[in-house]
Amino acid sequence: MTCYGCASSTSRTYRVAGEQFDLSKLGKQRANVVMAALSQVGTPYVYSGATPGQALDCSALTQYAYSAAGISIPRVSTAQKASARPVEQQPEPGDLVFFKTGPNQYHVGMMVDHDRFVHASTSKKRVRLSHLEQHYWQQRYLGAGTYLH
Repeated sequence: MTCYGCASSTSRTYRVAGEQFDLSKLGKQRANVVMAALSQVGTPYVYSGATPGQALDCSALTQYAYSAAGISIPRVSTAQKASARPVEQQPEPGDLVFFKTGPNQYHVGMMVDHDRFVHASTSKKRVRLSHLEQHYWQQRYLGAGTYLH
């Protein structure tokens, strides 16, 4: 895994897993949240895992990313959804996206651009990028929320 971030204060790009993300048009808080989440790509998924770089579940990933910007959010995905400010338009980088993945099972990820989100995947057993437009995710999509201004 290759990760590196901010080249300068005016040109903010981030490369992870062979893909480049231009964060230069994002405000500092959004950019920090997205960079923190992207920095965990490749980290193993572990149920109830909450150790960045070693073991994360989906809600620990988003909690960690927001904490990097000094924002405290709840630990579990259902509480994150309940307390986030709803996003009525297209979710932006840094916004959370919520899914119902089974009976009483919920999943959360974070948008990193117009279509991709980063999440701790139970099926792939690691933090990875996925496309919101994929059929699997569209069928399970509950909505988006944010703690950003």
